[in-house]
Amino acid sequence: MECGNTNWGQSVTAVVIKDSKVLLAKHTYGAGKGMLIVPGGYVNIGESVQEAVKREYLEETNIVIEPKDIIGIRFNSHDWYVAFSAEYISGTARSDQDENSEILWVDVNEALTRGDVPDLTKKLIESALNNKNPLKKTEFKSSEKNKPYSLYAK
Repeated sequence: MECGNTNWGQSVTAVVIKDSKVLLAKHTYGAGKGMLIVPGGYVNIGESVQEAVKREYLEETNIVIEPKDIIGIRFNSHDWYVAFSAEYISGTARSDQDENSEILWVDVNEALTRGDVPDLTKKLIESALNNKNPLKKTEFKSSEKNKPYSLYAK
């Protein structure tokens, strides 16, 4: 769970919907303990947000994903959190038995009405479903060569 090169001010998540089901994890600690949330976590120093969300999903769920569009950004006094829509690529869902106790594919409509799915997760699922005007990855030429930059815009 903890890593010496973690950037505690940057975190990521993704909503993965496959066959009208969303992938959720039953959280094992903190304010979300016992709740079904979208998996995610902190970005490592030197890691892109796309690499981080792919790594977090694989570590926590055994699922390989490909992040697509940005569907939400949350800011608070101590960090920021970027949420992607993501495509399921491969893998069989299973718990990491550390940060989560279960990994479930839950019917999207059921997830939006369950009491054990927090409001933030519900809002992100709704945003992924209503992905009419997401921020999309846009290519641009940077004046700094060999630096990994990403621009997401409408």
